[in-house]
Amino acid sequence: MNVRDLQIRLREFARARDWEQFHSPKNLAAALAVEAAELLEPFQWMKEEESRRLAEFPHDYQRVREEIADVQIYLLRLADQLQIDLAEAVEQKLVRNAEKYPVDLSRGTSLKYDRLAQRSSSDSEA
Repeated sequence: MNVRDLQIRLREFARARDWEQFHSPKNLAAALAVEAAELLEPFQWMKEEESRRLAEFPHDYQRVREEIADVQIYLLRLADQLQIDLAEAVEQKLVRNAEKYPVDLSRGTSLKYDRLAQRSSSDSEA
């Protein structure tokens, strides 16, 4: 199922329950933030390596799976309410990120783009 089809199903789901009145962009953004925080909770005290093996912890894995779905649902609803084409927005953001994070400067580092530029200029001065 594609993004547009999911948005239509979610819109119909909300309309059938008369929930559209509650699904303002502000409320959906708040709900999205809450669900994103809930997504973090199962990872709270895990070691990084444990988080990479989450499937070995079925209870936590299921919770994360459901929270990811909740995040996606609210994101899709928010984009639908604001008439944002998610595929187009993601494509444009990837282009911008490629400009901000050129491979030769960003490979293997977690530096933010503004620090990459500083790193590049200090490398060229040396």
